[in-house]
Amino acid sequence: MIEKFKTLFIVKSSLITLYLALTIPIPFIAIDKLKIPSISTFVIGLYLIINITSDYVETCNNKISYKTSFISRSLGRKNWEINWKDINLINSLKTSQGSKVFYFNTYKGDNFLIPQRVENFERFLLIVSKNTGLNIKE
Repeated sequence: MIEKFKTLFIVKSSLITLYLALTIPIPFIAIDKLKIPSISTFVIGLYLIINITSDYVETCNNKISYKTSFISRSLGRKNWEINWKDINLINSLKTSQGSKVFYFNTYKGDNFLIPQRVENFERFLLIVSKNTGLNIKE
């Protein structure tokens, strides 16, 4: 069974709200010659920020996949896909802010960042544990 875990609404809406707060004033303070280009740029930017915050994780019985949009891929983010049987361990690293990030380590030596800002994260962890036999310790 395929399950899809989208980016948390609060994360997505926070980023979009920040973009709006920083850019809405620009068309109003632009000189007359630049009003149309500034509005056009604002709309394009809004489309881009909505698009790049639409990444998601997909799980099924055989694998886990991280999917990004075309625009995210063109900006350097990459899709990835790992078969459950290829995951060797789940490694945690402390961040400079004091929290932790987790990585899937594969038998080939590859590391993949585990998305933690997804909807229904507890369900996601349950699926990871069930399919790998490994636990993520928060």
